[in-house]
Order: sequence, then C-alpha cells, then structure tokens
Amino acid sequence: FYPGCVSRGAAPELFMATIEVCRKIGIDLAFEPMKGASCTGAGVLQEKNQRLGDTLNARTFALAEQTGMPLMNICSTCQGVMSQAEYRLEDEEYRAQINETLAEEGLKYTGKTPTRHILWIIVEEIGEKKFKALVKRQLEGLRLAPFYGCYLVRPSKALKFYEKPERETCLEDLTEWVGATVVDFPGKTACCGFPIVTINEKASLKMVGNHTSTAKDLGAAAMVTPCPLCHLNLDQYQDRAAWMMEREIDLPIIHVPQLVGLALGLDPEELKINKHVISTKKLLSEICLLYTSPSPRDGLLSR
Repeated sequence: FYPGCVSRGAAPELFMATIEVCRKIGIDLAFEPMKGASCTGAGVLQEKNQRLGDTLNARTFALAEQTGMPLMNICSTCQGVMSQAEYRLEDEEYRAQINETLAEEGLKYTGKTPTRHILWIIVEEIGEKKFKALVKRQLEGLRLAPFYGCYLVRPSKALKFYEKPERETCLEDLTEWVGATVVDFPGKTACCGFPIVTINEKASLKMVGNHTSTAKDLGAAAMVTPCPLCHLNLDQYQDRAAWMMEREIDLPIIHVPQLVGLALGLDPEELKINKHVISTKKLLSEICLLYTSPSPRDGLLSR
C-alpha cells in the first residue's frame, strides 16, 4: 500500500476511507503502508531532472518487489507519474543505469511488480458483478460529476489504455455501479489548477470555478475524483473561485473511496466525509432521501 504524501498530510480523510473500504471489498493490505518509499515527484521533479525522478520511483518499485506483491496507490497523480516511469524503464539499458544507483541500497527493479490505482483495482480485479453484490446503499437518483484530472488519462500509452480500455471510463463505470447518474462535462479530464496555484493563483481559481460551476449547473450534487491533489484544489479553493466569479457554487468534492464506502453502507464518520471544506451535509441528506425509512444507525443526517 503506497498512500503517497497527500493522504498522510493534507487529506487524511482519504487514507482513513481507503482502509475502511479495503476491509469491506476484500483488498488485503497485508503490510503497513510502505516504509521508506519516497514521493513520486508529482511530475514537477521530472520536469527538472527526469532521471532522478525515475530513480526515486524505481526505488519504490524495488521496495514493493521485495514484498512479492503488487503496489496499490490512491492518488492519480502518483499513478500517472509511476506509469510514465514504468514505461521509460522498459528500456533495458536505461533500467540498468537506474539499477546501478539502486544497487547502493541493495535494491533492484525488475518490472515484475505492477502499480495500480485503487480505482483500477476495483474495476479490473473486483469487477462489476462482485462489486454490485457488495453494495448495501444504492445511490439511485444521485447525480455525480466525475473528475479525472490530468494524470489518470494521459499519456494513454504509458497508462496502457491499449491493454485496458476500461481505464478510460472507469470513473463513470464505478459511478453507475453504485446506482448514481453520471453528469458528464468537458472539463472532467482537464487540469484542476493545482500545479499553478502558487505561481498564478488567478488562473488556478478560474479553473476551479469553471469545473465546479459547470458541473453544478448541469445538476451534479457532488464531484468525485481519484486524485487528492485535485480534491485539495477543487474543495479548498472553491469558495474563493466562487467569489471571483461572483456566484454561488457550493459543490462537494468527494474521494473515490468515500463514494465506494457510502455505497457499501459505511457510516460517513468512518469515511471522514464531514472533514471537507465544502460541506457534505446537503449531499448526505439527498442520499438519505433516497430511502423511505433510513435506519437511525445510518448516521447520514446527523452530520
């Protein structure tokens, strides 16, 4: 389990929701989150020094290989950067050069341990039939906007869309599996604005405002993203984006494991869905209204 940086820092609700969901759907996190693994570089490091970035990721892959298990992550930015590193490391000469550096720690990357986002694992490994059998709380009538961001959709070759075409629509598929209605909008595969928030805040806020207001105007009750960096920007800066646009938006942004957890019947408190900047109370109320007699133990309306 490679949790990445953000879920252990700025978005701890994602980490906690992932642990709870994995217990429910049969993903065995047999070890503690990977110790000693570094940040992927988030694409920023690679712009300055690609080989250093690839070395850091190859080191993480090599650590995973020592466990004999595949590597799961919960951040689409991590997945995108890791996939690009894996793609470049298919070159034997380049991999040998990287392994010379890793040898100083007694590590070696062979490419035998794949890296996969939890969203991919749910769609590809668990599959529709098994997943639907686990759903306890159908979210029929709930309108949700998918937001992939950048790294889980391109470059498609490194992400192996040619081998796994379902990855191109995996977020929409999962949304439908929980019974919700997909609110499609053109910005779902665009940048959220996070990479430029510190150097051009106005442009970043414009991106946040455009994405969230478009989804809201199309009738979305919430937006779902597999990327905690996208979540941070779309949730944390939404109020400021709304102020800049001189309009109300108020669109909750939820993590993929939180969506899955709600469908599995987990209590929102277990999923830490009440820890977001944009309130999720209205969203949870909508979910409760889907049931004529919500259980007093459901806890949805209390938060």
